[in-house]
Amino acid sequence: MPLPPITGHHEARRRFALAVRSGKLPQVLLLSGPPGIGKQRLALWLGQLALCQQPGEGPCGSCRACRLVEGLAHADLHWFVPIPRPKSADGDKQLEEAAESIAGVAAERRNKPLYAPADGMAGHSMASVRLLLRRASLTSVEGGRRVFIIGEAERLVLQESSPEAANALLKLLEEPPAGSLFILTAVDPRRLLPTMRSRAVGVRLHRLSNEEVRDFLRSEMHPALTAAQLEERVALAAGSIGDALTQGDSADKAFRAARNLLDAVLAGTGPMLERALQQPPYAARGEFAAMLDALADTLGEAARGTMGQPVRRPLPDAFQRHAGPAPFLRAMERVDLAREAAAGNVNPQILLAVLGEELAEVL
Repeated sequence: MPLPPITGHHEARRRFALAVRSGKLPQVLLLSGPPGIGKQRLALWLGQLALCQQPGEGPCGSCRACRLVEGLAHADLHWFVPIPRPKSADGDKQLEEAAESIAGVAAERRNKPLYAPADGMAGHSMASVRLLLRRASLTSVEGGRRVFIIGEAERLVLQESSPEAANALLKLLEEPPAGSLFILTAVDPRRLLPTMRSRAVGVRLHRLSNEEVRDFLRSEMHPALTAAQLEERVALAAGSIGDALTQGDSADKAFRAARNLLDAVLAGTGPMLERALQQPPYAARGEFAAMLDALADTLGEAARGTMGQPVRRPLPDAFQRHAGPAPFLRAMERVDLAREAAAGNVNPQILLAVLGEELAEVL
């Protein structure tokens, strides 16, 4: 199945098209913005435009290059997505595992273009970095540009083993090969290494309009939603197609777990420790990461609420005692640190107990 049509970001697309036509497109770009707004879809659109044989205000959509990109089958477009850490201890076999995993994700997304978010424990391990370096050293298959997309680049794990590979990636971004285009996407650029951010031209993207989200769901959701379901999803999505698509049992479970954690934190030390002990120590680590993501989202909603912006989800009554966003922003920083520690295989029970104490201090 072809990629779903791109939605929104008209000004960014106009600027990219102008840069391609004038030959002034930077070789390293960092697209950032809220989750689910189509950063990777825009990266694919830009990759298609860069490879298109008849580019104009956008990709022509009919040339061979455009058709291959829409089928995620262009040999010179490399889409690196978060994957599970390779199991082998052998470096060469790790590369093979990473390549197989990435190819498997591409096959899944060809069959199901409206894909779910990557597993909470997936990332860009050193094996993925080495695979990227190897592919970047090769010549173009089709004789034109080569495009490398690194989705959710904040999941890059550059320090886990060889500093040589990390330095090589930074060197690659500093001096990209001729005819190559690197597009990184991230929710928060600050979660990337400063040296990496300095090598990229940043483009901040914003939430879509409700009408854009509504039109997308009407045309792409199968089976179709009822009118009431459609409006509920649009309201909860708040400009994020990704959020609109993931509303369901798994997302609800993650937000319920986050709300239960916040209730335990606000109730005192005893309930908080009891909640931490209920957390499975090593099972369902993806669900644990999803709960942390939902927790960060809930705290973000609370911060926006203090600034007079609409809030999408019910919040604890105790949050009303805060007149400004500062406590919630500090709490989000603690959650980010716990998220990074979870990726490092730390026991979730210990993480949750420590996080609970830290959240109690700031909330």
